Amino acid sequence: MKKVILAAIAAGMSLVVSAQNPTARPKAIVEEGNARFTVLTPEMIRIEYSPKGEFENNATFAVINRDMPVPKFKKSDDGEFLTISTDKLKLKYRKGSNPMTDPASADNLTISMDVNGTPTEWFPGKKDPQNLKGTYRTLDGNNGDSHRKLMEDGIISRSGWAVIDESPSTVRADGSRSLAFTHEEDGIDWVTKRADKDALDLYFLGYGHDYKRALKDFTLIAGKIPLPPDYVFGYWYSKYEPYTADEFRNIVKSLKQNDINADVMILDMDWHWNGNQEDSDGRGGWTGWSWNTKLIPDPDKLLSDIHANDLHIALNLHPADGVDAHEDIYAAMAKDLGKDASKGERIAWQLEDKKFAKAFFKNFIRPFEKQGVDFWWLDWQQYLTSPFIDGLGETFWCNHVFFNEMKNNRPDRRPLIFHRWGGLGSHRYQIGFSGDTFINYPTLAFLPYFTATASNVGYGYWGHDIGGHQSDGKHDVNDPELLLRWIQGGVFTPIFRTHATRGTYINRMIWTYDNFNQMNDAVKLRYAIFPYLYTMARKSYDTGIGICRPLYYEYPELDEAYANEGEYFFGDDILVAPVVEPSVNGMSSKEIWFPEGNWWSVAHNSLIAGNGTRKLNFTLDQIPYFYREGAIIVKNPAEVKSTTERPDNLILDIVAGKNGKTEHYEDAGDSNNYDTEFTTTAMSQNHKGNKSTYTVAARKGSYAGMPQQRSYTMNLYNTSAPGKVKINGKEAKASYDSAKKLTVVSVPSTPCDKEVKVTVEY
Repeated sequence: MKKVILAAIAAGMSLVVSAQNPTARPKAIVEEGNARFTVLTPEMIRIEYSPKGEFENNATFAVINRDMPVPKFKKSDDGEFLTISTDKLKLKYRKGSNPMTDPASADNLTISMDVNGTPTEWFPGKKDPQNLKGTYRTLDGNNGDSHRKLMEDGIISRSGWAVIDESPSTVRADGSRSLAFTHEEDGIDWVTKRADKDALDLYFLGYGHDYKRALKDFTLIAGKIPLPPDYVFGYWYSKYEPYTADEFRNIVKSLKQNDINADVMILDMDWHWNGNQEDSDGRGGWTGWSWNTKLIPDPDKLLSDIHANDLHIALNLHPADGVDAHEDIYAAMAKDLGKDASKGERIAWQLEDKKFAKAFFKNFIRPFEKQGVDFWWLDWQQYLTSPFIDGLGETFWCNHVFFNEMKNNRPDRRPLIFHRWGGLGSHRYQIGFSGDTFINYPTLAFLPYFTATASNVGYGYWGHDIGGHQSDGKHDVNDPELLLRWIQGGVFTPIFRTHATRGTYINRMIWTYDNFNQMNDAVKLRYAIFPYLYTMARKSYDTGIGICRPLYYEYPELDEAYANEGEYFFGDDILVAPVVEPSVNGMSSKEIWFPEGNWWSVAHNSLIAGNGTRKLNFTLDQIPYFYREGAIIVKNPAEVKSTTERPDNLILDIVAGKNGKTEHYEDAGDSNNYDTEFTTTAMSQNHKGNKSTYTVAARKGSYAGMPQQRSYTMNLYNTSAPGKVKINGKEAKASYDSAKKLTVVSVPSTPCDKEVKVTVEY
């Protein structure tokens, strides 16, 4: 095995996602007649019942790994009941019975556990009104929080238990079902039927209120949340508009001229045409695979020009209508599929067919990627389940195939797609597109809850239409204050992308607004916090904890952590409470609940005592975000223009007054070897009496292109005027701003493999 791994590394193969094995270890399995139980962790047990006695050993859509270390457990049999006990759970099964009864009851199977000292019992079919929810396929048609009632259950609950239902007959929210995968050694794991379509297949998670542990263990069985490439965290310019090639070039030019940082350019639907070149505006159709040369006469030149400005490119796809005879790829597709092209019959979309998938990626995806397409936006909106395979969700299947096809065939970069939620297991395909939101404050107000709650199913990378997508018929679609607040809130979300529907009446060219400077300040802030954000993205990969997190992850026993759903944690140390209502004369008043401890208001340069609600005022320039006392927030300097840069100077925003630490993560940005090729730099602050010590430890690890030396600008907030300052034992100078309670220490360039220690006496 060791030789295989070393050979893979030598060949540059990706080792990012650990090998998955759907077969559980024999010692973890207990069979009793037509029932089978698999003890995966002390808190997690798989429950199967098959009338045929045929159990599922393949991976399923949500669960791809069962090869887990066997936890300690005991089993006993009194002739009537089989009992399985771990340190956390006790399962009791009536031998020979079907665990699922109608109506649901505890007669045949129960699991008992302790939740904060309260005995709790579960049985199959038991309703749970305290489930903390997960997410939903799309916000299309959502106005305010109208889609709240549609949100699917998550894998954590205030009740202390949750259930993943992978039974083949269970219908998902989009009408699909969880089918199985057959493993392909040299390709993509492919869909197959379940062993017994009538089987019961449940995963009981009894983690109490240890929500973080539940989420981490979920990613052990369901797969990790892959780390996206660094450029994904920058600003995306996107608008559904029939832009010409020159208009795209002018947008890129305007971004540069107005000093707007950007990393991604989206070409929405009108990049392709619909077979009628006489259309007055050259508009493309819903589905299309050929360049609209009326708008973009030289696609190679346009993509090259966009890339020359350090932007990455994605094209929008609506695949469902298949391939019509007018498409450039039609003849080649027909030939590869053994069809008579002269008949001109439409080739149906059938990605679930291996032959079709191979022909499609060969004739369309590969050539377009060679032209310069970096990744694809899969905007699937048509039929939800396959007409060819019963129960197969088209959204999930497109996500699975596109992501893994890129993983297998573009090893020079990280696999990435921009897509809709396709049900449990979709977190393995990263970036979500939430759909067509309405342009109003109530919809903006729903997004903090919707985004953070998605972390309850590992879906940590929702990307929303910043600014809103379409008019609700009541509000100004170009309200500059609403757009500003949407952008400011978007800074503290996983994906930072402005967008809107087709029509020049909706303006997303932020440089044309009177309050552009305030909008651009928010864009600059996004790029400033990138090092912190990217470190938290790596933590998501390692721990299963999303970047945007509900408050109850940290404070599960406090009612306030559940009630204040408009607030959330952005990573470990930043509390965010976006402004989601219009101001009064340019001032927004907001009541914010602060957890225990003290919190530094970046907007006000003041320390706020926690464990209570505070009413604060914010000007249009100010964003409600707060650093935890003791936090060390690593930031980029102002001159950084792209998330792909690794500057030689870093800004450290440090809230003094309490001991604290962090770890700064870096890698090459778009390499598939990030599991093994990366660096971490530990940073800490320690206070004793009137002396404070701030330490940047020697960097550990390596990756191609990493900086060899770095200087640091330490912004020490919540401090009094400094007395003696030393850097590595040598006396140094510091500046002080009494209004901001800010001490600034400039640390000269130092080899990254050497420790930096700054001491300040106050």
